[in-house]
Amino acid sequence: MPPPIARHAPQKREPPPARPPPLPDPSSVARRRKMIPGSAGELAASVGEDFLNNNGVVSVLLETPHLASQFSIFAGSSSTHQMQCNLWVKFATCTRARKVVWLKEFQTFDDKSSGINADTGVNTQLTQMIMKSRSPGEELLVEKLEYKSIIETCLGIPCLHDEIVMELMWGMKRLMRSLVRREKSELPKEDRLPMSQGLQMLLNRYGFDVEPEMVNEQIVVAASVLFDCDAVEEKHYPGFQAIGRHLRKISGIDCENWDILKLAAAFNIICSHEIGDSDEMFSQDVQTKLLDDAEKYEYKIDTS
Repeated sequence: MPPPIARHAPQKREPPPARPPPLPDPSSVARRRKMIPGSAGELAASVGEDFLNNNGVVSVLLETPHLASQFSIFAGSSSTHQMQCNLWVKFATCTRARKVVWLKEFQTFDDKSSGINADTGVNTQLTQMIMKSRSPGEELLVEKLEYKSIIETCLGIPCLHDEIVMELMWGMKRLMRSLVRREKSELPKEDRLPMSQGLQMLLNRYGFDVEPEMVNEQIVVAASVLFDCDAVEEKHYPGFQAIGRHLRKISGIDCENWDILKLAAAFNIICSHEIGDSDEMFSQDVQTKLLDDAEKYEYKIDTS
């Protein structure tokens, strides 16, 4: 009898090595960066797209009485109008500012003019500081048009100086003593920047006639709270507009000119079935309609 034929179990094939994940599309990275909470998106339109090569960060050269300091700041994307309106509020307090800007390096100068001037250019001390903290191709935001010309000519570094950069400088110089703790001196009057355009636009919109020399810490902080309230209202207003459409359709209430506070008060009456403290906001007829029709809104408005 012939010996049995040995049968070998079929060998399992090793699975092919996993392919490495594809590199992210730069444009999709840019879109995600636009959504980073607290990012200083107001600078993007000024800086352009170079900031994407440095993880959304640009460099700022800040001049103080005895120091030259280099900062980094997050950048994103926004319209020019939003830049002028919004950038100041990120520097309303030190807590807000430290979310978007941080000190990289500083140098002390007994005579600031020795660091950079039209006759001698940029000295070695300041050049080393700028080059050490800067990524290749990165733009440098500068306070003075003169500095832009000198640095671009002497160092070949692209610089940016415009109204948006001045908004940034206004905020940083206002918080200079906190952002640059080694600087103990106050800014001389001639180096203080005028009031932020964005802050002035907000104050004017609410009818406050404030001269630049009147602006102090209390005014800036109070204005930032007002700005935050506006932002919340803008975020939620579309939802309250939908409530207004239901008020017209279900109860025949003309609420075309109602602000968000009045719409919210009407919504509260519908949910609570009580007038409460809102009696002075509505006529007796409107109050009656809101109470009588409250049940009709049950499946129209999400009251959760």
